[in-house]
Amino acid sequence: MTVKIAFADAPVGTELPAQTFRVTRASLVRYAGASGDFNPIHWNDRFATEVGLDGVIAHGMLTMAQAVRVVTDWVGDPGAVVDYGVRFIRQVQVPDDDKGALVEVSAKVAEVVDEAAGTVRVDLVAKCNDQKVLGMARAVVALS
Repeated sequence: MTVKIAFADAPVGTELPAQTFRVTRASLVRYAGASGDFNPIHWNDRFATEVGLDGVIAHGMLTMAQAVRVVTDWVGDPGAVVDYGVRFIRQVQVPDDDKGALVEVSAKVAEVVDEAAGTVRVDLVAKCNDQKVLGMARAVVALS
């Protein structure tokens, strides 16, 4: 794949196209199968409430992966992400219906990391029900 964003075209303050991701119980089943994470808090309401949750929650790593898609779709090459990290600050509750939960992700270029290398830091904001679910969500991206 080829990076489609030039360093010169992404000054600090550049906003990336926002995206919304739907998370359903079916999404959780697919993610569990792919990741091997079959923890019942991600599929069983009874178990989730027994351990003190309000119900089934999305896998944190699924939420993290969906959020960075805003960056990878913008830059055009997932390999351009040279560093990525988040803090999990709130759970994504996934109701047992056909609608699921919506995770809304926005991002912007926050800092030039290394001008010579063409790297920038992109800060992401991921929200569900108007509440942030990821904190300190940051990706360092190598641009062309």
